[in-house]
Amino acid sequence: MIPGGGQPNMQQLLQQAQKMQQDLARAQQELAATEVDGQAGGGLVRATVTGSGELRGLVIDPKAVDPKDTETLADLIVAAVQAANDNAQQLQQAKLGPLAQGMGGLPGLGF
Repeated sequence: MIPGGGQPNMQQLLQQAQKMQQDLARAQQELAATEVDGQAGGGLVRATVTGSGELRGLVIDPKAVDPKDTETLADLIVAAVQAANDNAQQLQQAKLGPLAQGMGGLPGLGF
């Protein structure tokens, strides 16, 4: 219900919901097309993921490869991918956060 006792304008609510849906779809497409990087070991291992979290690339400096110590290399890979995913999450919050806040602005829906 709208403050003051009036009924919400259903057509206006529908238009707002459709616009938010379009904005959300556009933001998700942008996230899927945007790449962010993460690194570990001072840049010895670099991972690239999309804004939606898909791993796209992994670069390992030959200096990081020690056949006797593959555990450290594995740790560096995990750390680089996690750093890239953290950057992707920050990008998601930047792109989608304002849209989620906009959902609270639909009068009459009680959000």
